[in-house]
Amino acid sequence: MGFLEDFQASVESLPSMLHRNYSLMRELDKSLQGVQLENEQRCQQEIEDIKHGLESGSITYDPAKLKFSEEAIEEQKHCVRIADEKVALATQTYDLVDAHIQQLDQFLRKLEEIRQEKEAAAAVAAGTAVAVTAAAATPAASAGASTADATPKTGRSGRGRGGRKKAKVPTEPPAPAIDLELPVDPNEPTYCFCNQVSYGEMVACDNPNCKIEWYHIGCVGVKELPKGKWYCPSCVGFQKKRKGK
Repeated sequence: MGFLEDFQASVESLPSMLHRNYSLMRELDKSLQGVQLENEQRCQQEIEDIKHGLESGSITYDPAKLKFSEEAIEEQKHCVRIADEKVALATQTYDLVDAHIQQLDQFLRKLEEIRQEKEAAAAVAAGTAVAVTAAAATPAASAGASTADATPKTGRSGRGRGGRKKAKVPTEPPAPAIDLELPVDPNEPTYCFCNQVSYGEMVACDNPNCKIEWYHIGCVGVKELPKGKWYCPSCVGFQKKRKGK
């Protein structure tokens, strides 16, 4: 499959991938708001309990001991983790769109190269045809002039002058079309959202149950291979739901 089909397949998969990422970000927002509300209520209640304890004398003032409970602190850490996941997902979405913009730029440059190559080939073919026509016409004109000079002039018209047939000028065959498509083995396995064969750098999803497993880095918006664990857009939501439980 040529570069045009690859680019078209990649662009067609972009809306669904963006919709998936935006849906995950909305779910993270909803989860974060719920955890924040619970944590605010818990912290407010603990502050009230400490105030009442100090006023009644049941609690001795000690700055080292006056702190929130472990549950409240853990909820705050969970809020930070959700916020970090949201930022990572937003960054991934941005890189995904940026990668497709770069692919579009490459596609436009390739089209311009093809256009220039076709124009150059057409110009060469036209120049060759003109040269062949000129070369064929010169001997015929010389021969016609010699025949006219050698024929005696008489008062009768139409005798001694045979009609001449115009020579057919061989034309240059049209330049062959530029074929950019490469042969693809029909038995070769395909990967990624674009359902294409393996090419360039690819990244594997760390979810053992991932249905696709391998992805082209350009299709998933990854500029360089990740150093740690990486989950594809389809599996990242599943991982977040597991962490949120």
